[in-house]
Amino acid sequence: MVEGSCYNLAAMASKHSSHQHSFSKIWFARFHLNTWFRLSLALFLVAHSQTPNAEDLVWQRSVSKHTSARKIRLEQVRRHSARDRFQPTWKSLKQYRTPDWYRDAKFGIFVHWGVYSVPAFGSEWYPRLMYISGSPEFQHHAQTYGQQRNFGYKDFVPLFHGEKFDAQAWAKLFRESGARYVVPVAEHHDGFAMYDSKLTDWCASKMGPHRDIIGELSSAIRREGLHFGLSSHRAEHYFFFNGGRAFDSDVQDSRYAALYGPAHTGISDPDWIGHPDPAYLDDWLARTTEVADKYHPELIYFDWWIGRAEFEPYLRDFLSFYYNQEAKGEQLPVVNFKEHAMPESAGVLDVERGQLGELRSLPWQTDTSISNQSWGYVENDSYKSPQTLVWQLVDVVSKNGNLLLNIGPQSNGTIPNEAQTVLREVGAWLRVNGEAIYSTRPWRVYGEGPTKAAEGAFHDRKETTFTAQDFRFTTDRKYLFAIALAWPESGRLLIHSLGQNSGVAIKAVSMLGSNTKIHWSQREEGLQIDLPQKLASSYAYSFQITATGI
Repeated sequence: MVEGSCYNLAAMASKHSSHQHSFSKIWFARFHLNTWFRLSLALFLVAHSQTPNAEDLVWQRSVSKHTSARKIRLEQVRRHSARDRFQPTWKSLKQYRTPDWYRDAKFGIFVHWGVYSVPAFGSEWYPRLMYISGSPEFQHHAQTYGQQRNFGYKDFVPLFHGEKFDAQAWAKLFRESGARYVVPVAEHHDGFAMYDSKLTDWCASKMGPHRDIIGELSSAIRREGLHFGLSSHRAEHYFFFNGGRAFDSDVQDSRYAALYGPAHTGISDPDWIGHPDPAYLDDWLARTTEVADKYHPELIYFDWWIGRAEFEPYLRDFLSFYYNQEAKGEQLPVVNFKEHAMPESAGVLDVERGQLGELRSLPWQTDTSISNQSWGYVENDSYKSPQTLVWQLVDVVSKNGNLLLNIGPQSNGTIPNEAQTVLREVGAWLRVNGEAIYSTRPWRVYGEGPTKAAEGAFHDRKETTFTAQDFRFTTDRKYLFAIALAWPESGRLLIHSLGQNSGVAIKAVSMLGSNTKIHWSQREEGLQIDLPQKLASSYAYSFQITATGI
């Protein structure tokens, strides 16, 4: 392929509403190379990352004013002691254990809010696709704002006011939703930091809202008794604006290189877009540890590019620093990673817009968005129903997972009414059924029934419709919970996994949220439950089972 193939790939993908995820899927699919080839490729990439090109040098000069602060931070991060619990080696980092608070929480809120909410078109990948010739974003931008050389992404920053942003109101809504942790994006691929940084001037405290958004959210979320996390997507920033290299655009203006980054055009293989040089990797490590050190999040979510070979030693440095800094006794913080970016026992696996088909012994997470088209706010987006999200939550939890549900606020700082309504509906369901969700662990089987959720990433638009024969199980070690995913027309349920030969001797059955006595019988073919006439909740129905042999 010619060097411009990465532009062609993105332009082609942008013709679909899921363009950014199609791009990621292509990358993921080809990531599964055989071991020998991956090792050879890694050595090649690392060798070639040592020589910065003109794009790298322009970017390095643009951030040189922060060299001293960056150097001090890197020295702090790399000052390892033999007494440290975690060393920057995979052998040491694989001693990681997921904290109980996270395993108990089950449900979190993800927040994609940034400068990309100003154009509110296409998706949060607007900053990239507005520079990809032939994409809908490119055409929309030219027609609405003019040519990219005159009005570029940088020009949205002064329009990003966030004048109605109320961190405490957000936090209250998140608590009402039933979420137990919240993960705002500290920096997305666009390179604009939503926090107060000493390592860049392109941040929300110095431009746009002129407020420390992450700092305000950190305080408000913790005041509501919720756990606070952060998301960093800076790794992908290295190449993100490279479409602007293909034509006369402001990306090529060195005055704005500190925002646009190297905008690296890479080599001909679109699977490997550019080679981050040591200067950029040092900056990634410094900025990532800066936000971790400043706000002490209990969770950090990384997007997929940290799985690249060049990031590997820097990722190990970050993990050892973060785990050592934030460990509170045996309770460690959480790091979410995609695919094979890390050994599976060194952090918590995240499956983007999808889930697992079976019960996993290690804890994991799925992240999905309440809106269907974009993670960030765009006009005329559609929203998932509370029914769909409750079903997904129950299915994920039964398989030892957590659900991280994203919302995208508008540029003025308000959360769309549609999203607020759905969040409150999910919260209402959890107030009735939360005992079967929070602080539970998976049972010996995750469930039974004819309906299976699609396995793998990027399946969340294929809505799964469950039946009255579908059940999911959880346990809190005292009770077994059987969650029916639909109400039967007959008024009777039969759970085959709990028959007389199951090894479970049932003593009592009750329905969460209902005082009505439940009539049940344990038969050879399963546990039969005759349902009360009055429903305790909507969407799914939880039965608390007292038994021996759980």
